[in-house]
Amino acid sequence: MRFMDRVMGFFGINEEDEQYRDYTQDPSDGPPERGRRNVVSLHTQKNVRVVLAEPRSYDEAQDIADNLKNHRPIIVNLQRVPKEHAVRIIDFLSGTVYALNGNIQKLGSHIFMCTPANVDIQGSITDMLTDEANDILR
Repeated sequence: MRFMDRVMGFFGINEEDEQYRDYTQDPSDGPPERGRRNVVSLHTQKNVRVVLAEPRSYDEAQDIADNLKNHRPIIVNLQRVPKEHAVRIIDFLSGTVYALNGNIQKLGSHIFMCTPANVDIQGSITDMLTDEANDILR
């Protein structure tokens, strides 16, 4: 055994690893050999739970952000908080979503959906509300 073979073996690199191996099997060959099946499950995440939140004060914004940190999408209804608190909550959640590479989208006049990076939002909801209702959270 050469010195380079021992060094490559130490690092887990063998000459046979560099060669192409064909692991596919023709169905006419019969049953597959044991230990050579490379089956990988694509369904790694069991269930995605969407959390609904209706905060009544700014103090609850951290609880909402904790759900995002745990990779749970959350729908936030801000109808029960004063306008000043609602703006601060959206600012806090926007920073949280940005830090987690997530997304935030307005669903209604007081309703927002915040998602972590593992959830994509597709499409958009057109704003069919009156101008008065839209001015609340601008």
